[in-house]
Amino acid sequence: MVKIHILFASLLMANYFMLHQAIIPPQNLTTDLSALLEFKSHISLDPFGFLDNWSSTTFVCNWTGISCAFKNQRVTALNLSNWSLRGIIPPHLGNLTILTSLDFSHNNFSGFIPHQLANLRSLKLMNVGYNNLSGEIPSWFGNLQELQFLLLNNNSFSGVIPLSVGNISKIGRAHVWTPVTR
Repeated sequence: MVKIHILFASLLMANYFMLHQAIIPPQNLTTDLSALLEFKSHISLDPFGFLDNWSSTTFVCNWTGISCAFKNQRVTALNLSNWSLRGIIPPHLGNLTILTSLDFSHNNFSGFIPHQLANLRSLKLMNVGYNNLSGEIPSWFGNLQELQFLLLNNNSFSGVIPLSVGNISKIGRAHVWTPVTR
């Protein structure tokens, strides 16, 4: 009889912990949620409603354009290519610390690439081509040692390609596509 009570108590505790985890997401997923909602608040035009399901009532990993890691359910990819979005890239995206792919190509993003994106140490692909981004190409790209593809073409960048980009060991010169220097 004692064994049955212990087994029953163990099952109750296991159910409690599973329910608790389902209701309260891990802190890192909460950080991802906050960063992405902040990003959405900086979008001034979403003509096709692609971001309509981006809300705190929907699980982040089910949002359009989002991919998550299976194991920890953290955001690993953000693909918003060809969505006709208009807005700016906010610094909060630097909180998506395990992001491996960021594709904002073929939209109408303007402004600078925020320095906080230097926190994306796992980033392998960054494509912001075909937007209206401006300013100098950030030198901190050289700190993204996992970066393999960097596409910056067809924007309004000024200056030269920073020498630090040459420090990225996994990127080949053929994989850095940038605008002609003005």
